[in-house]
Parts: sequence; structure tokens; C-alpha cells
Amino acid sequence: MSRSAGGLPPAAAASAPGKAPGTDTLTEKRAGFAPACENRKVSVATTKTRLELPPLQLGKLTIDTPVILAPMAGITNKAFRRLCREYGGGLYVTEMVTSRALVERSPESLRIIQHDDDESIRSVQLYGVDPVTVGAAIRMLVEEDRADHIDLNFGCPVPKVTRKGGGSALPWKLDLFTAIVQTAVREASKGEIPLTIKMRKGIDEDHLTFREAGKIARDAGVAAVTLHGRTASQFYSGKADWNAIAELRESLPDVPVLGNGDIWSAEDAIAMVEQTGVDGVVIGRGCQGRPWLFADLQAAFEGRDERHRPGLKEVADSVYRHAELLVETFGDEVIALRDIRKHMAWYFKGYVVGGELRAKLATVPSLEVLRGLLAELDPTAPYPGADAEGPRGRAGTPKKTALPEGWLDGRELNPAQKAIIAAAELDVSGG
Repeated sequence: MSRSAGGLPPAAAASAPGKAPGTDTLTEKRAGFAPACENRKVSVATTKTRLELPPLQLGKLTIDTPVILAPMAGITNKAFRRLCREYGGGLYVTEMVTSRALVERSPESLRIIQHDDDESIRSVQLYGVDPVTVGAAIRMLVEEDRADHIDLNFGCPVPKVTRKGGGSALPWKLDLFTAIVQTAVREASKGEIPLTIKMRKGIDEDHLTFREAGKIARDAGVAAVTLHGRTASQFYSGKADWNAIAELRESLPDVPVLGNGDIWSAEDAIAMVEQTGVDGVVIGRGCQGRPWLFADLQAAFEGRDERHRPGLKEVADSVYRHAELLVETFGDEVIALRDIRKHMAWYFKGYVVGGELRAKLATVPSLEVLRGLLAELDPTAPYPGADAEGPRGRAGTPKKTALPEGWLDGRELNPAQKAIIAAAELDVSGG
């Protein structure tokens, strides 16, 4: 049965925001903010923005708001996905899971692919370097009805992945990339599940791969291609190359192309669509500590001017809600509170909190202690403006990408590389 993301249940539809002046019939059909956003304080931007972009079609799936939450290791678990979904529509992808770990049914891999009962589209991202193992993992997802959408990761720049020829290093080997994508599409099609890929520009500026990889993926029958406008060697530093995204969009007129990189606000998303012509946007670090970004994005794609500018009390409420959801996700308060710690700097970026309190929040041991610490915040403190916006998360620094010996000598695997490539099937997550 076809699924759709981005809308409210009928009971909530009546409370959705009204139609903005001049919106079209498509906008009328879309729902407003999700229930968790009702009655939350929003302000109107001084400059009106409007973007006409149809729903994103991935095979039989319709994503009303063409926004995708990028897989992020240790971030996009069930708890964070729910928090984001409560603010706005889109497609919300799991953390990356390795094909081998999934086939071997490791407890962690099975946790990663768990979804809430009300996640309308169960989206899973896979990583793999062996066509047979990738195919087996997808077959498992299809036969056991564990996913409605599958994405393949060819963008991870982490050294422990690329030094084995995986992630963003893999598309350099055209034979291996082709075999994996063709196998994946074939297995996913048996369950009528759309399969997409996410990739980077290439290994570095001298070894770009996105042009050939995009066409190979298109010819194999993928439902969409996402390009992060950076090379592996950039990691997350510098600026994303939106010109490369525009080039890929132009070269693949017969398949949806999605843009990723440097989207920190709804206005950035609008700018990317206008400058590149992409069919949708993929949000990564921009939503760290800002799950309400998805409310802004939905408003922008519906032609509304509303933007969330949360005061300190709303941020504190979101932090506590996030922690509660993590306890529910992990079933262990100690693990959950250990996980929430890394989010604290992102949530309170730009807000007046105080060094001592920030330090305590970064080591919070329990929900009870968290309640007490959040109660020390000034609930009347307003949104701090620009200080709370812009880049967040670790950017890293440009560096030479770790690769297998002789990896760049040719575009096809040699016998030695074929022998070691399976080692890239690590039991790790990344994105």
C-alpha cells in the first residue's frame, strides 16, 4: 500500500495553520505543523518567502514536504526522528546500518532499523561494499517487511570507512559501484521499495566521481540521487559546492536529484532550490539542536512566513522531551542521558546559560537532575537571534582521505583490492 509523509492525521488537520495568501491548490491539500507544534510561539519573518515545489515522488511513495532528514550516526535514532516529525513533514531516515551487521542480526543493527508505529514511511540507510551482502540485507528488509524506503550510503568520509574502500571512496571503483547499485535496485524492486543513493562529489577535487556515479545510478533504476556538495577530503569543512549539485540536476533530467550541504535555515533551503533546481533538500547538521527547523522548512515550502524563534523555555522543554524519548528508545535511563549530553551545546548555542550550568548539562546523569538543571534557566529569556543560527556540529578540517593502497591507480578493482574490500563491512554507523 502506498504511504505518504508530511501530513497530519484527520483529527489534527482542523488545527493546521490557514492558507497563506496566493497559495495554490496543492498547498491547500498539505497539512500544517504537526500536533506537537500547536500553540508554540512563532514570529513572522520580515521578508516574505515563497517556494513552489511539488511533492517528492519516490516510486510509489509521496513525500508532501520534499525535505529529508539525513542519516547521522548517534543522532537520527527513533527519539530524534520523532522529535523532528512533531514539528514538520518530510522523510526521516535511520542512522546508517552496515549490511553485514544486519544480515548477521546484530542487536545494535536491529535497534537502528526500528521505527515507531506511526512513522508513515520506514526509511533505512544501508552501508556496504560487497554486492552479495548488500543484496542479502535488502532481501531481509523486503521479505520481513522492515522498510518502505532504502537509501545506500556512498558519502561517509570517516577514515575507518574510506581506508577500506567504503563510503565516499567507493564510487571511484566503477565496477564495484555499478554492481552494488544494480544488485540493490533489483532486490528492492521485488518488494516495490524505492531505492535511493547518497554520495559526495568525490574523493577530492582531482578525483571527482559524482558525474559517472549519478548516471550509473540513474541507469540502474534508482528512485533519486542525493549529492552532498563536498568531497571526502573536505569532511564538513569549507563551503558546500552548490554548483556541482546544479550540474548533476541538469545532467539527470529523468530522475529526482536532492541537494545536501550548508542548509542552516529555511531560507538556505529556498536558496538551494532556486540556485540548483533540485527536487528536494536533505538536512544534516543544520537540525542538530534545532528540531524545529522542520517546522520552518514546511512553512517555507508551503509559502508561509512563519519561523520558529524559541525562547529559552521552549528550548528547555525540547531538551527534556528529547531525553524522555531517548529513555523510551534505549530502555535505559543511564544510556539515554549519556546520549543527550552531546546535544546540549547544539540546543543552547547562542543562549545565555552560563559556563558552570553548561558543564553540568554536559554531564547530566538522570532525568531528575536534568529537570533541576533546566529549572535554573531563565524561562523569560528570548530567542537570541543570529547567535543561535548558522553552522553547528563538528566541521573538521580538510585532509587527505585515507584509502587502500593503490586505490587511485585505476577505476576498477585489482585482485589485491578485491581481497581486502570485504574488510570495509564494519559494524559501524556513519553518515
